[in-house]
Formats: sequence, C-alpha cells, structure tokens
Amino acid sequence: MAGIDHGGTAVGPVEQGDRVVELDVLRGVALFGVLTMNFVGFAGAYVLATESQLAALPSARFDEVARFLVEWLIGGKANTMFATLFGLGFYLQMKRGAGRPGFEARYARRLGWLLVFGVLNFTLLWNWDVLHVYALSGFLLLLMRNWSTRTLIAFGAIAALYSFDLHEALLGLVGIPSLVPEGLYTDSAVMTRQAVMRSGDYPAAVLMFWQWSWVEWLAGGMLAAWLVYALGRFALGAAIGRSGILDDIPGHLALLRRVARLTLPSGLVLALASVLLDRNPMGWGEWTGTAGHIMHPFSALVLAAGYSSAIVLAFQGGRGRAFFDLFRPVGQMALTNYLVQGFAYGFVLSGVGPGLGLVGQIGTTAVVAVCIAFFAAQIAFSHWWLARYRFGPMEWLWRWLTYGARPGFHRPPLAA
Repeated sequence: MAGIDHGGTAVGPVEQGDRVVELDVLRGVALFGVLTMNFVGFAGAYVLATESQLAALPSARFDEVARFLVEWLIGGKANTMFATLFGLGFYLQMKRGAGRPGFEARYARRLGWLLVFGVLNFTLLWNWDVLHVYALSGFLLLLMRNWSTRTLIAFGAIAALYSFDLHEALLGLVGIPSLVPEGLYTDSAVMTRQAVMRSGDYPAAVLMFWQWSWVEWLAGGMLAAWLVYALGRFALGAAIGRSGILDDIPGHLALLRRVARLTLPSGLVLALASVLLDRNPMGWGEWTGTAGHIMHPFSALVLAAGYSSAIVLAFQGGRGRAFFDLFRPVGQMALTNYLVQGFAYGFVLSGVGPGLGLVGQIGTTAVVAVCIAFFAAQIAFSHWWLARYRFGPMEWLWRWLTYGARPGFHRPPLAA
C-alpha cells in the first residue's frame, strides 16, 4: 500500500503503525485457504491425476471426505477473500494518493511490477497464478475510482457472480463453441502431464504448462472470465473501503455481528447445496451440475463475508485475538508467501531437482496434511522475519521498484 501523507507531498511505503492489522489477519487466513484449495485442485482428478489412480490409493475413502470438506468450506471462499482484500488494498492506495503529484504513475508502476511478478510466476513456476489477473484488474479499478459507492456495489455484485461456466454458456447462446478442447482433461492427457512432471526435465515442464495455459487460459478465454470475476471482487473491496468500517472497526462491531449472524450460517448452507448439486449423489440429472456451478460464486461471496466478519469480531479480544494474531505476519508478507507456495506444489508433485515426484500418488488427505505443515512453517518464518526486517523480501523489492528508492530493510535495534 502507498503510505499516508502526513502533511507533505511525498508518499512512500506503509509503516507498521499505519497498517490495518485486521486486513493482515484476513489476508493471512485467506492465504491458507488459497494454498489448500490450489494444492488439492492441482494434485486432483483430471489435472495431474486420474480418477482410477486416486481411487486405488489406500486413503481413498478418507480422501473423498477431505475433498468434500475442502470444496464446501474453502473452494471459492478463500480466493474471494483474497481478491476482495487486494481490491480493498488498491482502493486504499488510490484514496491516499489521489490528487498528489505523480500518483497515477506510481500506481501504474506498482501494478506493472505486480504484473511482471505474476507473468514470471505463471510461466516459470505455477501456471494457476492469479497475480497477473489482479494487476490487470487493478488497472481497470483505477478507471472506476470515481464511481459512486452504489455503482461499485451493483457492478461488483453482478461481476463477482461471473464464472467460466457462465462464460461458456453465454458463448454457446450466441453460437460460439467452446475453445477449450475436450481432450485436455482425458486420462491420456493427464498421464502425459504426469510423465513430464516425473521426468525432472524442468524446461519440458515449463513448455508443457505454457502450452496448456495457452490453450485454456488465453485462447480458451478463461483469462477474460477471471478478469470479470476478480474485478467484481475488487469493486466490492473498494465499496468496503468507502464504508468507513476500517476507520473505526470498534464502532462498527454491532454491524459486523449482524453480518456474521446472517452470512455465516446461510453461507454454509448455500455452499453445501452448491457442492451437493454439483456432485449430484442422487442422480437427478445433468441440470444439477449446472445449478451447482451457477450457485457456487454466490455461495462463495456470502460465506466469505461470514468468515471475514466473524474473524474480525473474534480478533477484538481474548483467545480469538491470540489465535488469529498468528496469521497477521503471513498476511503482512502476502506477496512473498503466495509466491513461495508455488515451490511447495512443485517440490511435492514434480521430480525436478530434489522434488518428490508424487504426482498421481498423493491423495487429498495427505495434501491437506502437507498444507497444514507447510503453512505452519510459513507462520513461523513470517514471525521470525518480521521481528528482524520491516518488510517481506518481495514486498521490499516491490516497494523499491515502485518508488525508485530503496526502503530501509532492517528494523532498528530495540532501545535498552
């Protein structure tokens, strides 16, 4: 975030005292969900494993329960929280910098470097990267900065419900066939990806994922659908920033309690219905899958609002504050921790370098256990790092590239 100007015109990085700690907490919690959702999806059926491989694992019965819980409680909700918080952060930057000399250039430079980080991550490490989507959405949010709060909410609520399934359905209505070949997720395609992952041939893996991304993400139009999806959440984040809640969280606790009481139970029910319709255990027909996909973005929005309001309420004191404060440094180093998570996927699934090469041989239960252990390590590292340094490594580099001046890195020694 751009720093608060206390009377001069210079705007620099946010200092510790200027941060809204609740946002860092929420960002940290969302990162655990993003890690788990991505890892389970990437190691799962039709992507890097076949259904028969997963069914043959000794943990298959437990894996089915674990995957159901991830889809119900995390899938779509974590990235909704993460995207909304990114949009809220970008809005706060615009609010603090608007009208000051060079603001647009600084903002564009910041987003430009985020786009570079995302493209590098997308092409060299993790082809499900979302940073490049957020950077592009951030440029669009800049064009929307003068919209009224009511317009932001209306646009955000509509755009946030957009999905690739709806995107494909709309294309079909106007007679445009799907551009994503059906063979992309067949067993033979999965086995080809597995062979490349296990080979340890890093250039071949980069080429394979780039070709996959080109077919589905770029030529297939999924990027366009995700831009709308992310921009809707950005608009809602900007509307939250305008609401004044962040300026006086203690004064809005009654509102947050009402939001939590409404959205947490209803979100859990809606998300459960979405998963059950998508899975169609009663065999009611193909329409249930379509209904589940349509319901999914809405249920994710509602449940993400429930999670966020409940966490902020719990953070206001007592045991809740002690527990959720563990996530604060992770959220403060969100860029660093998000990028590092890509190495975890590669280490466990691929045979590149010291990689374990477990692609097709690891079930959801084991993946979730790995996520918990890895995120615990991220918590410990983030606490250790920020006790010694003012910024995470990538946050420090991002600020240097944005402002053109190297910010102080080390924390000053404590006074005797």
